[in-house]
Amino acid sequence: MSPRMAAQISDAVVVDVLRRVDRLATPLAARLGRPPELPQTERDAWWAHRVSRVAAGVSAVPRFAGKLADLLPLQNTVGTAVQSVVVLGVAGEHGVTGSAERVSLLARVLLDRNLPPSEVAPLLVKSRGTYRGEAFGAAEERKGARGAVRTIWRVARLLSRIDEALDARPKGKLRHRLLSNIPVVGVAGGYAAEREGLRRAAARTAAVLAEGLSAPA
Repeated sequence: MSPRMAAQISDAVVVDVLRRVDRLATPLAARLGRPPELPQTERDAWWAHRVSRVAAGVSAVPRFAGKLADLLPLQNTVGTAVQSVVVLGVAGEHGVTGSAERVSLLARVLLDRNLPPSEVAPLLVKSRGTYRGEAFGAAEERKGARGAVRTIWRVARLLSRIDEALDARPKGKLRHRLLSNIPVVGVAGGYAAEREGLRRAAARTAAVLAEGLSAPA
C-alpha cells in the first residue's frame, strides 16, 4: 500500500488509536519483566530476542489461513500489536515515560510516520473513559497469561481502525513472508517473519531514540 494512501488517515485518528495502544501495552510490557541484573548494553537485545520468541508465536497464528490472512485485517493488526509491546519495552529501557513521547515513538517505528511529541500532546486531550470498557476490558481480565493474550487481541482490535497504515511496520525476510502465504505450513514462515520483524522493531526503536524523537523521519 502506498504512503499516499496511508497518509489519508488523520493525525488525530492515529494518535487516538496509539494512545489506547500505549495504555494497554505499556503495563503488559512492564509485567513481562526483563531480568533486573541484565547489563544496560544487553537490555534492548533482550526485548528483541527473548520476547520475540514468545510473542512471535502469537503474531504468526493467523498464518494458519495462509494467503487468506492478508485479505483480512488480521495479520497486520496482530503482528503490530505484538510489536507495540516490544517497542514500549525498549522505550522503558531508555527512560521514555511520557504518553506523548511513547505515542510519537509508536508512530515512528510502527507506521513510519513522523509525529513529534509536541504535535502529539495537544491531540491527547480527550474525554476520559468514553470507550474504556470496550477498549481496555476489566482490570482482572488483563492479568496472567490469558490476560496477556486478551490484551494483545484488544490492541489488535484497536489497530484495525488504522489497518491501511500498518504496512509500514517492520517486517521479516521476504522468503519467510512468501512461505507464510501457504495455508497451515505457512505458520513456520509466519513465525520466522514475525520474529525477524520484532527484532527489527526493537532495533528501529533504539535507533529512533538515539537520534531523538523530534528528529525528522
